[in-house]
Amino acid sequence: MPLLTLDVRPLRNRDFRIFYTGAAVSAFGSIISFVVIPYQVAVLTESPFLVGLLGLCELLPLLVTSFVGGALADYVDRRKLVLWCEVALTALAALLLVNSLGGTPQLWALYVIAALSSGLSGLARPSREALIPRLVKPEEIPAVSGLQSTYYNISSIAGPAIAGLLLANFPLAWVYAIDLTTFAVSLLCLSLIRKVPPPPNADRPSVKSVIAGLQYARKRPELLGTYLVDMNAMFFGMPSALYPFLALKFGGPQTLGLLHAAPAVGALLASMTSGWSARVHRHGLMVLIAAGVWGLGVLGFGLSPSLWLALFFLAVAGFGDMISGLFRGIIWNQTIPDHFRGRLAGIEQLSYLSGPTLGNLEAGMAAKAFGIGGSVVFGGIMSVVGTAALAVWLRPFLKYDGRDGVERKRAEEAEHAARSDAHSPS
Repeated sequence: MPLLTLDVRPLRNRDFRIFYTGAAVSAFGSIISFVVIPYQVAVLTESPFLVGLLGLCELLPLLVTSFVGGALADYVDRRKLVLWCEVALTALAALLLVNSLGGTPQLWALYVIAALSSGLSGLARPSREALIPRLVKPEEIPAVSGLQSTYYNISSIAGPAIAGLLLANFPLAWVYAIDLTTFAVSLLCLSLIRKVPPPPNADRPSVKSVIAGLQYARKRPELLGTYLVDMNAMFFGMPSALYPFLALKFGGPQTLGLLHAAPAVGALLASMTSGWSARVHRHGLMVLIAAGVWGLGVLGFGLSPSLWLALFFLAVAGFGDMISGLFRGIIWNQTIPDHFRGRLAGIEQLSYLSGPTLGNLEAGMAAKAFGIGGSVVFGGIMSVVGTAALAVWLRPFLKYDGRDGVERKRAEEAEHAARSDAHSPS
């Protein structure tokens, strides 16, 4: 494959192709709602803090369901678990539509639905992530990471842009109706994928099995590095809770979609040119460099006097974030043995969702102290400083070579299979 192209070879696999299609369509609708719910709260309350509080409502259920979902993903049919969670999420999308049709939308309903949706996503996402190594070959993981980021970034560009246009010209119900429709496609695709049974002699879901997953992650410095670097970058450098207010500065609601889409433009460029990633083995170093680019992009965004300069720096930030996510995904999917994959996916989920969620809350609180623009600048500076400090502290992560991780995974899976054979009835 040419170095600066997208490797599409995993799409030859029927099950992965169906899985990919359903996830891409569902992501499109979900990202639209991701833009509209904070905007609706901002319109109802005119409070940056209350918009940021949405993040806390979404985080609290994740603290429970990420671990529960991870434990279940290592014990049940992962496809079936994702399917049933999608059914429940479809019902919640319908409730958002109903709430928007009333004369005055209920603010409490937005918080409750956001919390329930986050909890269900937390329950399903470990199984969704753990499905991937079962559908494709280990050497295809870098290509899969690029493919997944491509559909997500296209959705992140088109979704907010369409949401901005709809917000400016149509009632909110139209936006929620689109999200509801996309769930139907996702449910159909999931129903067509073959069953994915758990590994032999899988650990039963329990507190003990969750603790075993946490202990495994703690012993792997390259895994700890992926969690901590991303959490630092997102906690300090996530300004999306402030977009509704910055949109007013840059021209009104029609610019809201542009602000949400700009990071995805940079991220799409990164994913569409990701063929080179399979040739790079210093994965930890790449995550650290990319996290630094994210922080610098956020800082430039906070200092931008014009809309187009702000969009440029958001695209730079998105490019860095995508490179970081690409290599974090390679580390996770290439090196974690299958019998731990679900539980570790739950931990991963907490790392990459809690950072932005808490970051939105931090941005809202910092806005009270420093103003809207000052909050963004402060976050960009702290993101860069924190990344530099972690690079000094996490020396094994800085030196990590992905080839060692692949060999470790093979050895651990062989050892687990041998233990399973030894304990199975003769």
